[in-house]
Order: sequence, then structure tokens, then C-alpha cells
Amino acid sequence: MIDLHTHSFFSDGELIPSELIRRFESLKYSAVAITDHVDSSNMDFVIPRIIKVASFLNNTQTVKVIPGVELTHLPPELIEPHVFKARELGASIIIVHGETIVEPVAPGTNRAAIEAGADILAHPGLITDEDAELAAERGTLLEISGRSGHSFTNGHVAKTAVKSGAGMILNSDTHSPGDIMTEEFARKIIEGAGLSSNYYAVLLSNARRLLEKIGYSVL
Repeated sequence: MIDLHTHSFFSDGELIPSELIRRFESLKYSAVAITDHVDSSNMDFVIPRIIKVASFLNNTQTVKVIPGVELTHLPPELIEPHVFKARELGASIIIVHGETIVEPVAPGTNRAAIEAGADILAHPGLITDEDAELAAERGTLLEISGRSGHSFTNGHVAKTAVKSGAGMILNSDTHSPGDIMTEEFARKIIEGAGLSSNYYAVLLSNARRLLEKIGYSVL
């Protein structure tokens, strides 16, 4: 199993990175990204610390830990320079907090994230066909979310992604221990999004390909 969207206490998660990763390890995950919420106020603090702890944990645990960030509630015109800065600071995975229907995310965020080259557009809400087509063209993965609230539009995201040919990825958006998905629950999330059971392997393969693209190899 792979989860590329989780949060530690460096933003609004409940756990320190070591405990967060250990809990995933106990469920036999092969790779986990720590992607705390950032903007210009904290990215220069958060990213180096996630990189540091990932380096330590990768020397001692079976889970491959990937340092990343989630750019959150930025004005759309600021997303591109923040993506550039996050990569410059060493973040391996860039997620942008998409236009979920349960938060007041600025309109245009989905489009700006895709145009900026985000790796993953998290919980993109009622994403348009046009934006999904652009995601397919640019290689930005659209997230099917295991998180309460953000998951309300999984069915729309899945339908729009299939229609446009955009890649999808399944993530938990873990903030607390209870958010971490078992394989059984992950499969139910996929089926609840209206996707057939064979999409579990497809979404897992998409996660592996993203990891290979950024230089990580997992089984």
C-alpha cells in the first residue's frame, strides 16, 4: 500500500513524524509521503525538517518516507511561485489543496495547481471537464480522498477523470491515527466512488509511477 498525502504535527496533524510512519509501517505500507500544509510563512521551516526526519527513518524502517508539502488556500496567482519554491527547498512531492466543497477554497485553484505542475491535486471537488483534461495533458494526478468531507465528491472526481483520461490516486489525507486506511477500507473508498474493484490496482500503479518519476523505487 502507498499513501502520498499525510500530515504530522508540523501542520495540523496529531502525530510526530516517527509515530505517524510507524503506524503506517504496522499496516504493511511500502511508501508514505509526509505533506504538511504550507504557504510562504512556514515552508522554509517545515520542508527541511521533513527532509531530515525522512532521511533518518529511511535508514531504519521498512516504509519509504517521502518529504513533500501541501500548498493550502493560496490565492491562485501565488500557486506557481510556491510550487517552484517548494521544489527548490527540496520537497519531493507537491500537492495543492484543491477546491473541496467543504472549505472556502478560492475559485481557480484547481486550474492554477495543474498549470503550475503540481504532482497531485488533492480533493478537487466539482472539478470541471476542462480542468480534468488539462490534468490528463500535464500529468497531474486527481485525488480520490479517504477523508471525511473531502470524499463527498469522490464520485464526481472519478467520473470526470475517467471521461478525460486523467490519472487518479487514492490517499487518506491522514491527520490522526483513525484516518489511516486499511486495504479493506481503501478498496471500499474506491468502490464508493463508483469505480470497479480493479481500479485499486490502477490507482496503486499510478502512485508507484509518480514515485519512480521523482526518484523513489518501491515494491
